[in-house]
Parts: sequence; C-alpha cells; structure tokens
Amino acid sequence: MPTIIAHHNITKGADHWLASPKRKQLFGALGVSNIRTFVNPQDPTRVAILMDVPDMDAMAKALQGKEAADAMAFDGVVPESIVILVES
Repeated sequence: MPTIIAHHNITKGADHWLASPKRKQLFGALGVSNIRTFVNPQDPTRVAILMDVPDMDAMAKALQGKEAADAMAFDGVVPESIVILVES
C-alpha cells in the first residue's frame, strides 16, 4: 500500500481545513488509512496530508468526481495547486 503526500493551498483558513470531516468521509470510503494533516507554520494557507492509499487508481478516479469537488470547495482547497507525491 503506497503512502502519499499531497500538498496544496487553502482559502478558508487552517482551522476550518483541519476541522473539516470531508477528508475522512471522502478518503475513508476508499479504504485510505493513517491520514495525517500538516500546516505550514510560516504560511497557514499551505497544507498537506499524508496517507496510506490501497488503490491509487480508485483514488485518482474519485478525485475527478463531484463528491471530491464538493469536498474541496467546502474545505477551501485550491484544486489547481494540488501536488501528489508517492512514496518510492
């Protein structure tokens, strides 16, 4: 199971992003586990998540769907800023 890091910008503040249940709802349904969140202390509009993903293809497909778009909008994620790194 690969571990990934995804980092991106947010517009609604770190407290809102950290408290949001959307991340767990979206990724939990895909079997993603060990989700950890990070905030850049010098720029709290830059955040990251680290997680274990059992099926990268399923995650990629889910990220293209309406549920992910709605979750990102709720969380204030700037979609075009998303960078995903896969453990190698």
